[in-house]
Amino acid sequence: MPITNQDKWRSYEEKNTNDYGGACVKVARQVMEILDEEPGDFDTHQIICRADDEVNAGGITGFMAGCVAIMVSKCHSRGEEFRRKWNKGNQIHDEGDKANESGGVLNPAVLVVNEKSG
Repeated sequence: MPITNQDKWRSYEEKNTNDYGGACVKVARQVMEILDEEPGDFDTHQIICRADDEVNAGGITGFMAGCVAIMVSKCHSRGEEFRRKWNKGNQIHDEGDKANESGGVLNPAVLVVNEKSG
């Protein structure tokens, strides 16, 4: 698994030892292994669901999937490709495009609420 940022990955492993965080780490590790095995095009949602099934994480939440996307994007050699596809696949309007421009990662479970003026 071509992890490009070993220190960051170790930090994720060390800080996420409980069941919730540990499931994110396990799924992220499996996503990275799948990316290594299958160098072609991919769908980020499908690859995360597949990884979740393969490691028996028990069905991760949308927030957890967003955490997985962050881990993969920060640590794997194909992380930037994954991040851009993830953002495009999870945008409703243009949030994914904006995240891609800024270097951020969308989390589908985080909502932004604005008041309507007037």
